[in-house]
Amino acid sequence: MTVQTAISVRADPRSPAGRPGTRTAVVLAVLALATAGVASVLVGARLIPPGVVLDPSDPLHAIAAARVDRTLLGLTVGGALGLVGALMQGLTRNPLADPGILGVNAGASFAMVLAISAFGVTDLHSYVWWAFAGAAVAMVLVHAVASAGRDGATPVKVAIAGAALTAAVSSWTSGVLLTDRQTMESFRFWQVGTIGGRASDVLLVGLPFLAVGAVLALTSARSLNALALGDDLARGLGRRVALDRLVIGVAVVLLAGAATALAGPVAFVGLIVPHGVRAVVGPDYRRVLPLSLAYGAVLVLVADVVGRVVLPPAEVQVGIMTAVVGVPVFLRLVRRGRIGAL
Repeated sequence: MTVQTAISVRADPRSPAGRPGTRTAVVLAVLALATAGVASVLVGARLIPPGVVLDPSDPLHAIAAARVDRTLLGLTVGGALGLVGALMQGLTRNPLADPGILGVNAGASFAMVLAISAFGVTDLHSYVWWAFAGAAVAMVLVHAVASAGRDGATPVKVAIAGAALTAAVSSWTSGVLLTDRQTMESFRFWQVGTIGGRASDVLLVGLPFLAVGAVLALTSARSLNALALGDDLARGLGRRVALDRLVIGVAVVLLAGAATALAGPVAFVGLIVPHGVRAVVGPDYRRVLPLSLAYGAVLVLVADVVGRVVLPPAEVQVGIMTAVVGVPVFLRLVRRGRIGAL
């Protein structure tokens, strides 16, 4: 089998075996997004009639407006995390890759702790910038360490460097928190991951980074399809492997950094969503990337809605609920042998 034939077998969207799954996934994604979006606005500790959203004079309109902001943030963050999970798994060729494995969450958390403890930062808008900077620096350090030595930043070296940096930075974060109770009190609400209590202006801070990252990610599908065949075959197809990896890495930094900064370290979305999408539409990243974006948004919104109603009148943070919702799905994918088929 030639290289071109291998590409067509792997990635041809006209494949008869792939078309029904893709069509079904797209239709379900649209329906799920609409349903989850409506539920996110109307469902909670208190149900809201649909007309309240458009009636400023209604006493419940303020609650509805806050839920609209929350829904928009959930859609944005969930889509970014689903997309970045697919990017990371394709870039590292590691089926367990997500924002945690490459040090993104650890870097953002450490930067937040430094901002609160050393610089007295208390404003949510400032938190976003510090967390984004920490995530970006962590990604750059991981790539720099992995690039040292022969063969450059191979997938295995990137994964090992990310795990090592995560362990080191997490220990530093714990050390600061154990010696500063005030910082721990301020930090713990962000650490669990939440999309509640965020105004729309907070989303606007991260939106430019997310938009640029999404464009870079969605235009990298062909690069990821080629890289999935191995660096040597990708070069044989005329791909500039180093440049492709750099572009994808920039997209990862922008998406994962901004999403983590806005909502905190929300687990499992970037891990399970791409695997679930591949189980339906196959490994072609031209389908995997946009559908991972859509289903990532759905998962975060569904987890948030469930978290609002499971223990009324209290709420369970979305970072906890994504793990609760995601673990059974992940285990089902493992049992069906879907994990690892990148």
